[in-house]
Amino acid sequence: MTTLADLIRDRFGLPSGAGDDLPADGALAGILRHRTHRRYADKPVDERLIELLLAAAFSAPSKSDLQQCSVIRVSDPARWQALAALLPDMPWVGLAPAFFVFCGDGRRIRRVSAMRGREFANDHLDGFLNPAADAAMVLTTFMIAAESVGLGCCAISVLRNHAERVAEIVELPEAVFPFAGCCLGWPAQAGYVSLRLPPAVTVHADRYEDGRLEAEIDAYDRRRDQRFRIPQAQHKYVEEFGEPAFYGWSEDKARQTAKPERAGFGDFLRRRGFTLR
Repeated sequence: MTTLADLIRDRFGLPSGAGDDLPADGALAGILRHRTHRRYADKPVDERLIELLLAAAFSAPSKSDLQQCSVIRVSDPARWQALAALLPDMPWVGLAPAFFVFCGDGRRIRRVSAMRGREFANDHLDGFLNPAADAAMVLTTFMIAAESVGLGCCAISVLRNHAERVAEIVELPEAVFPFAGCCLGWPAQAGYVSLRLPPAVTVHADRYEDGRLEAEIDAYDRRRDQRFRIPQAQHKYVEEFGEPAFYGWSEDKARQTAKPERAGFGDFLRRRGFTLR
């Protein structure tokens, strides 16, 4: 019998006894089996099923019940292709059976405050963080719900690299910002389970402790490389940084974050009515 412990071992590449007496089914198994899908079968997703998934998504927790997320279902071909054109290296954005833009929505609560004759007194950094957190929870719940019925998803956070243009295409008003896109469809292939950082790095007891970070990251790099080696064609900025003897997750991410990205996103948010004080 496959158990939840088997799925945990598959996820982290490490021994685990947690869940060794529980069968690998139900909600926990679905979460542990999560994988990203970028290739989809030529098969539409039923509209009633999409309605069901969105109902599940908006059942996610919400900070103080403020419910500061909105989702744009992009169906108009012109708008959809305009979004896809922003991301030529991600053809699945234009080819997925369905595409959504998940937004942090600070507009609605401001309008509700005005409707009731009250001042909105929280125009500061937390006024942005709360909609962002709500959008993240709704998106995550949407993906979990989709996977539970056999669908596949791919979140597209790189939309924020083009936040101004995305806002134009889907006509976002002031105080609403794109958090991430999401492709949805029936997977054309199984995909693979991406190895995650070990709990020794991400889970702390009573206080933050990263004294063994270098050793743990090195071991993680090796485990992940055995599972899925990053193809040489995907090595980043080789002309600038060279080709190392070993190219693992940490080298890939260090190179990725060595380059500025979304440096103008704060200015974009301020133009949309967030002060970020």
